[in-house]
Amino acid sequence: MTEERSHLRVRGEPPARWGAVRLLMPLIDAHRRPRGPYTVAAALLRHLVPPALGSAPGLVAAHDIEILAAAPELAGIVPARRGGIDAELSDEERILVPAPRRTLRLANGLAEFVRDAVRPGGAIAVCNAAEADPTDVELLDVMTRRIPPGTLSIMVCSGGPAPPPGTRDVDELWALVDRCVREGFLHAVTELGEQGMAATPPGGASWWRFAQRTATALGGLGRTGEARAIWDRVRLTSQDPAMHAAAAYGTAMLDARHPDPAARDLVRARGWINEAIAISTILPDPAERAFKLGFDRNGLALIELRHGRFDAALALVDSAIELARELGERHRQHRMVLLANRAQLLSGLGRAKEALDDYGAAVAIDPGFPDTYVERGNLLFKLGRHEEARADFEQALRAGPPLPEAYYNRAELRVVLGEADAALADLDRVIELDPEYLDAYINRAGLLAGRGRDDEARADVETGLRLAPDNPYLLTVLGQVETEAGRPAEAGAALDRALELAPGLAAAWGNRGVLRYETGDLEGAAADLTRAIELQPQPDLYANRAVALRALGRQAEAEADDRRAAQLS
Repeated sequence: MTEERSHLRVRGEPPARWGAVRLLMPLIDAHRRPRGPYTVAAALLRHLVPPALGSAPGLVAAHDIEILAAAPELAGIVPARRGGIDAELSDEERILVPAPRRTLRLANGLAEFVRDAVRPGGAIAVCNAAEADPTDVELLDVMTRRIPPGTLSIMVCSGGPAPPPGTRDVDELWALVDRCVREGFLHAVTELGEQGMAATPPGGASWWRFAQRTATALGGLGRTGEARAIWDRVRLTSQDPAMHAAAAYGTAMLDARHPDPAARDLVRARGWINEAIAISTILPDPAERAFKLGFDRNGLALIELRHGRFDAALALVDSAIELARELGERHRQHRMVLLANRAQLLSGLGRAKEALDDYGAAVAIDPGFPDTYVERGNLLFKLGRHEEARADFEQALRAGPPLPEAYYNRAELRVVLGEADAALADLDRVIELDPEYLDAYINRAGLLAGRGRDDEARADVETGLRLAPDNPYLLTVLGQVETEAGRPAEAGAALDRALELAPGLAAAWGNRGVLRYETGDLEGAAADLTRAIELQPQPDLYANRAVALRALGRQAEAEADDRRAAQLS
């Protein structure tokens, strides 16, 4: 222990000597080898949860999903109060793989639990951090950022004695991979899945399970080249039609879902998905054929949607839903996904009532799945049904670990309802949960600038531009802040650049119109405000143009603009 102390990095003010630190528990070994994901988290939870069940059972209940995801061994004492149908499904029916961002949600929930469960003034010490699973690395980062040093000191060292190598048989390895897939621990899936493939006969059923999960996880992490290589190995190794159909589908989705739109190859994706459909069509088992063919047609619908062909995409999803009727009560999650996808397409086609019906049917299948509430809330917001939208966003927040998107969407709703302080609080929460959430900086900067809090707005703009240089929305707010600061040259440069990047951005035209008025260019001000109104008629734009027109002596036009501003308000 003495040897380790010199390597520990203490967050905050270091104690005068090691003995001044009150360790909550013995040194935590973060090495991922013995346990895998959330090794540090599980050690903390095993220490904190039992006493919290006696002193603060509501706190445990509020974080049941996060606790059980990180420490499933606590299932005997922590009831699963929330959650979707995923835990009830068989392996073949579980089709959703959580996005990589889910671990950030879990980390935030766990950090909040630890913050509220510990007695202030304690500390934890962690060794072997360099060998920790990415889930623990992320958790330690979130805890360091979100738990005040006076509540918990976190000391981390990269060194430490390595645990013995150990071995897992194939069944143990599969159980861990299956858990990691269900929870969204994708980095661990890629590492453990490769071990499983190496430990099983190529082309066999066990090998295929490891290969399919590993390739899917690699695709989810954006490691498309490695994922494609595994799908190629499947094709080289197997002659099973179902494996070839799944490999063709997986390869198609690497192109159709590539995180960089410029790197998507929809032509190649269509070729692979057509191959998947051709194979699925001739599968001998009727239930397997109906499921896999519907799955593949849903994939082709995504490609049609990427091409902007909503009607073709809708027809494909309709056909997949018809095929799902042949499955009886099986594959509930598959039906939920298809209904939600059809709802999105119907919404895009302006068929809002049908879309809401499908969202309702999807919610009925899995009331614990937060994404459907967010999507339905967005549609209700668009329809002006604001209180129903608020209810859906808040249900999404209750359904699982902290969800930045739901707070962000509720903030937009609160802006429309005139609840600016509440909107700012929601945006504060978004950025606390995810400091790289660019849109939250954009919206918060705009709100702060509108309330005259220009220094705070400028700070958000600067942070946002570090994340996304040349973002036109941030440059627009920067132009507004520079105008208020009496720096017309800097304001003009920011707004000119915003319009160069986004000629259809009404706010940039409007703000440049205000700047031109302030600098005495009345004709330029009127022209810019006219363009802003053409793009997005808003009462403040009409009111500002009225001021410019009146200064130009165009009284009748100014009065007409005042009337329009009043009507729109």
